Amino acid sequence: MGMGLLPLLAACCSLLLTVAASARDTTSVCASQISDFPHRNSSGLHLTLHHPQSPCSPAPLPSDLPFSTVLTHDDARAAHLASRLATTSNAPSRRPTTSLRKPKAAAGASGGPLDDSLASVPLTPGTSVGVGNYVTELGLGTPATSYAMVVDTGSSLTWLQCSPCVVSCHRQVGPLYDPRASSTYATVPCSASQCDELQAATLNPSACSVRNVCIYQASYGDSSFSVGYLSRDTVSFGSGSYPNFYYGCGQDNEGLFGRSAGLIGLARNKLSLLYQLAPSLGYSFSYCLPTPASTGYLSIGPYTSGHYSYTPMASSSLDASLYFVTLSGMSVGGSPLAVSPAEYSSLPTIIDSGTVITRLPTAVYTALSKAVAAAMVGVQSAPAFSILDTCFQGQASQLRVPAVAMAFAGGATLKLATQNVLIDVDDSTTCLAFAPTDSTTIIGNTQQQTFSVVYDVAQSRIGFAAGGCS
Repeated sequence: MGMGLLPLLAACCSLLLTVAASARDTTSVCASQISDFPHRNSSGLHLTLHHPQSPCSPAPLPSDLPFSTVLTHDDARAAHLASRLATTSNAPSRRPTTSLRKPKAAAGASGGPLDDSLASVPLTPGTSVGVGNYVTELGLGTPATSYAMVVDTGSSLTWLQCSPCVVSCHRQVGPLYDPRASSTYATVPCSASQCDELQAATLNPSACSVRNVCIYQASYGDSSFSVGYLSRDTVSFGSGSYPNFYYGCGQDNEGLFGRSAGLIGLARNKLSLLYQLAPSLGYSFSYCLPTPASTGYLSIGPYTSGHYSYTPMASSSLDASLYFVTLSGMSVGGSPLAVSPAEYSSLPTIIDSGTVITRLPTAVYTALSKAVAAAMVGVQSAPAFSILDTCFQGQASQLRVPAVAMAFAGGATLKLATQNVLIDVDDSTTCLAFAPTDSTTIIGNTQQQTFSVVYDVAQSRIGFAAGGCS
């Protein structure tokens, strides 16, 4: 009887040790400090960045979210980014009549600047957020309260859900931001220049409430949206605080934002976080996008320039807020792809923090797919998965994957590791983390993971450095 228990006890002990080791590993990863990252400059503003599916994230996506859903939303984001570049004319700003009012049940609320009507107008479909975007924390108000926010280089306006949330709020980590609890909060009048800038920042017109408060409307490609009051308050990160920060105080927020409180916009626009902090910190930011098993960082301000190889920001009249680059070549196993060099620059190319899967011109993608498949000797192919059509049996970490490099104008090169080339779609299948496009090339975040990437707007260049975060 006693002998029969020994194997069971051994198995239990082994399981307990495995669980304990896993817990220690997670704790260790989650305890990583900004100072652990080699390319971080000691000055500037530094925030910890989390993968949307990381157990360390303050607002992780649901653990049971199917990867096919992630890809569906990613396709919506890519389609919208392409549609933005296909439309070169900007509609003039207009202020529609407000008609979406507070539910009667809330009509007897405590009064104050937010007891007003909201706008009800058609919203331009925007970029899908929440699924592919990384998460950090931002402090707002006086006294400051911390909120989990998704970070997006493809969006301009920062917004978060606000009490009393007169129409709808999605479930978030922690309490809603309460303007009444902040001594430095103020709404923005319709006559303010920042109200006029909303058209460029959100691609939707501003509106004006019956109490002359400016109303913003931010909408996203997966039908998510946030509508509310343009507001001003003190924003803070750690020990640094910055007064008179303009952002959206969301009163109707619906869609797939995970459990985040809202969104931080880092695009090239007067209302983005980057531009509003630039007078104090300078026109540059850098990040290292971590894997789900690690943490990374977002830094705003000075950076150590010697760490990076650079590519010029490409100029484009298609969209003034996005970050354009020029892809000049790709290789597999050290051999250039069998494609004309002109194919790489045949489409406008943007680099984006919130797109999961890189989109390549169809001819380039086809050559890449063939070259990678040919190099995966002895590996069984697998059926296509959603938008990914080059798939293999097994997990990426278990397979020998050829070296893939992406070269950009000016000499910057991303030498991709296995985790940047393949992405696991289920327990037994991994796929090439690229897809074809005939509209807009997008350098997505799977390829950027673990690299330090700097957006130096002042010098109009983007830099890459390997080994930014593990």
